[in-house]
Amino acid sequence: MTAVDSMETAAMARSETLFGRNLRNFASNKVSVLFLFITFGFVLTAIAAPLIAPHDPNEADLFRRLLPPAWMSGGSWEFPLGCDALGRDILSRIIYGSRVSIFIGLAVILVATTIGVLAGLAAGYLKGWVDVVISRLVDILLGFPYLIFAIALIAMTGPGLQNIILALAYKEWVIPCRVVRGETLATAGAEYVEAAHALGASKSNIMLREILPNIMSPVLVVSTVRMAHVIILEASLSFLGIGVQPPTASWGSMVADGRSFMLNEWWLATFPGLAILLLVLSINVVSQGLRDAFDPKFHD
Repeated sequence: MTAVDSMETAAMARSETLFGRNLRNFASNKVSVLFLFITFGFVLTAIAAPLIAPHDPNEADLFRRLLPPAWMSGGSWEFPLGCDALGRDILSRIIYGSRVSIFIGLAVILVATTIGVLAGLAAGYLKGWVDVVISRLVDILLGFPYLIFAIALIAMTGPGLQNIILALAYKEWVIPCRVVRGETLATAGAEYVEAAHALGASKSNIMLREILPNIMSPVLVVSTVRMAHVIILEASLSFLGIGVQPPTASWGSMVADGRSFMLNEWWLATFPGLAILLLVLSINVVSQGLRDAFDPKFHD
């Protein structure tokens, strides 16, 4: 085994040990673990939507228009949460709507985190003109309000699932980029990085195999926090009518459809709104637990 291989093995063992200790810290936080299971429950619901949804989410029947929830007078347990203005089952639409929110959230975070991590590593380690260009681009994008920026992009490209993901990811990458750049600047002078450089390791090897494994903790925390933000943005775009288009079920559009009936048929907007609240709350609590577990400042 060469000296470089030995150093890489030691670095991986060090990061794995730290990562395992952080995971144990997270597992000791019972509240965060509870909400982690709730988040997984939403994910499983989204995956198994065709199997667990009691009805077709787009099946309309005006004879059951504005049917109240089952526990109210005139309700039916066949439609536990009632029906909307077109007679569509609200429970089925909420279940299918979880697919849209979670898929867009995961897709945007995956694309944005990948771009942001690579850009942040390059800016923090290469420095010079690379850092100047990336940092100024980040500053420019941060100068635009996120929602207005996304609305403008969708107005130019048109609504649709792919365009929503691109519009949200187009600015979302700046957050992980700034985090990774700061962590890279702090880590670039570490002994194991200097040793790898002295042994002739390439810049890409140092960035991806030495620095990146040791800064993944803050990246994980930031990505979790930002996913909740992306889900709210997607719901906001759908609420405004420029997000996921009908008849696809979306929590934001369901809230928008129910706002005209809030005084009498409150369940139309309340139940999808509660779904948004519970999912975003769960992700935020999990992200808080991850921050407490992975940030040394919060350790005893």
